Amino acid sequence: MNLLIELRQLDINNAGSWPVAFKVSALVILFVAIISAGYFFVWEEQVKVLEDAQAQEETLKATYLAKKRSAVNLPALRQQLKDIEHSLTALLKQLPDKSEMEALLVDINQAGLGRGLQFELFKPAASETINAFYAELPISIRVIGGYHDIGAFVSDVAQLPRIVTLNNIGITPGTDGKLVLDAVAKTFRYLDEEEIAKQTGGK
Repeated sequence: MNLLIELRQLDINNAGSWPVAFKVSALVILFVAIISAGYFFVWEEQVKVLEDAQAQEETLKATYLAKKRSAVNLPALRQQLKDIEHSLTALLKQLPDKSEMEALLVDINQAGLGRGLQFELFKPAASETINAFYAELPISIRVIGGYHDIGAFVSDVAQLPRIVTLNNIGITPGTDGKLVLDAVAKTFRYLDEEEIAKQTGGK
């Protein structure tokens, strides 16, 4: 109660005569008010700018480090690209062109006959499946022979200098203890420049 009375008796125009306790309290309140006003009207925006700058700094650091790693690894990446191009060239050499497809079909046939197998079916598809830079030709085959002869034929096909894959393989018992192999042999050839131009729309 005495405190309230003393507060009412204080003269705002004569603050110098206030008791020390009131002077100190008034200074503390004034200081807090100035700090709060400074924060809300001046420092808050600056703090936000600082935080944005710090976030941007982290992003730039991450970008810099990523580019630095790329620059350090550039010789290795170039060598890797050369190796990939070399491997691609080697693989493309295993794909025959149009003129070599007939010889490849003969090689597959000879691989079976050379193992003493009897061909019941050797039927290339009516048309090729055209992809980005190569064409795929499925060949339906059915051969009859012994277990070891069929295994040797499959191995011979896998070792042909050109890429040939055997798909949808099915083996069933035949007569006289022989087996019947049904499969789809897929051969591949690379497209010539004219065919590639058609695939890419002439670009």
